[in-house]
Amino acid sequence: MNRLATTPVTLHCAGRPVARYALGADLGERARRFSPRPFLHPVTTLGGAPVTEFAPVDHLHHLGVSVAVPDVEGRNFWGGRTYVRDQGPTELDNHGEQRHREFKLCDPDGFVEDLEWIADDGLLLRERRTVAVTQLGDEAWALDVTFALSNPAGEAVTLGSPATNGRPGAAYGGFFWRAPKQAAPPAVFTADDEGEDAVHGRPADWLALAGDGWTLVFAGATAETRRDPWFVRTREYPGVGSSLASRERLAIGPGDTAVRRVVTVVADGPLDRKRASSLVRKAVSA
Repeated sequence: MNRLATTPVTLHCAGRPVARYALGADLGERARRFSPRPFLHPVTTLGGAPVTEFAPVDHLHHLGVSVAVPDVEGRNFWGGRTYVRDQGPTELDNHGEQRHREFKLCDPDGFVEDLEWIADDGLLLRERRTVAVTQLGDEAWALDVTFALSNPAGEAVTLGSPATNGRPGAAYGGFFWRAPKQAAPPAVFTADDEGEDAVHGRPADWLALAGDGWTLVFAGATAETRRDPWFVRTREYPGVGSSLASRERLAIGPGDTAVRRVVTVVADGPLDRKRASSLVRKAVSA
């Protein structure tokens, strides 16, 4: 596969295009502040309903579905404002970039990709990203995303979030899905709770976000991923992420790798708890 590939990859399920994976985007003169990175957008249900949003006015650095971390050794791979330890939001020219290096495999239903996380022309992390699509029925499919972050340096690399940089309660960074804003905020629920205040900042085996005409059900597919709390927004904007560094910085030792796997059910229409749980079990075991 071409190491310098730039053409977007279109993923298919049941013979239909359901996601487009772009290796980068023309983000204008201020592209650096958006922490350039590959992303999935648009993503749709099997019925064609859009379930991602790209560079919305409220947060221009939200790029559909991506892996984004606000602090890797003081470099911003999330985009937007920077949160410095023990300080508030600060405008710094410290944004990094995730660069596509090579597709090891690229099929209509998924791919395996190698990336490098670069800042100030230096390599901070190497990543192996695996994305797969699975049909779950006539009205649902699953997007399976695994990312493995490896430290090529001779000393530990640490990852942080605003919460670990002195801003209590603001833990995000890792897998993140920006959903489309609709007339009303989406509903959010887990097997035991519902509402943004009840589910944000807490781990759960799965978490559902339900908008007008669609439902997304997010699940950590490994024990380590399930320990990460969910970052949830519904009122300000619709978005869900799994937080790598929620209470303390995540250290990746020399030559070590941190791996996370999130499987997302993409369904047409509403799902109740029983159906959401059933589809998650099927998706994770597929």
